[in-house]
Amino acid sequence: MNNRVHESRQRLGWSQQRLADELGVSRQTVISIERGRFDPSLPLAFRIAAVFNSTIEELFFPDDMV
Repeated sequence: MNNRVHESRQRLGWSQQRLADELGVSRQTVISIERGRFDPSLPLAFRIAAVFNSTIEELFFPDDMV
């Protein structure tokens, strides 16, 4: 799965730690999500979308849609 979390975070000018704090996860979790090494649970994906005032579909998409 690919995502636009990194780009969305940078648009806000947030650090990885700031996003982690907003989501209630570790900075390492944010790094893993941004690098595509970890797919978030559905509840976490909803929290990420809410933080960016976005939808899950706008942030996360299958590998074959790159």
